[in-house]
Amino acid sequence: MSIRFENVGIAVRDLEATIAFFTDLGLTVVGRDTVSGEWADTAVGLDGNHAKIAMLETPDGHGRIELFEYIHPEAIETEPTLPNEIGMHRVAFSVDDIDEALQVAARHGCYPLRGVANYQDVYKLTYLRGPSGILVMLAEDLTKG
Repeated sequence: MSIRFENVGIAVRDLEATIAFFTDLGLTVVGRDTVSGEWADTAVGLDGNHAKIAMLETPDGHGRIELFEYIHPEAIETEPTLPNEIGMHRVAFSVDDIDEALQVAARHGCYPLRGVANYQDVYKLTYLRGPSGILVMLAEDLTKG
């Protein structure tokens, strides 16, 4: 099984202001979308999941962050995370076999929050709760054969 780091997702209060901040630092917007529907509910594990998203990339092309502003459910305000607090929103990985990756995760007691979603026959993806409560997204590219 191969695995490759994909991106880090960050929920934000104001998508446009956050994009401006990161693009001023040198990142480039490589995609924008609004996501919702059954596939999004299944992948993320939230009913009525609806968000505006933007994918930003570092100049070297090796690092990406996905920013999202929730339309529904309403975003939950929290205190900023301290450096020594455990957890984050999620990390995402591309895998060549999501079923194999889920078997590995299961050996550690980690299972999908809801199930595995199929996004337009392009990706199979899921969120699972990993060690220390970290949300992990696994995605298999169905266009690669």
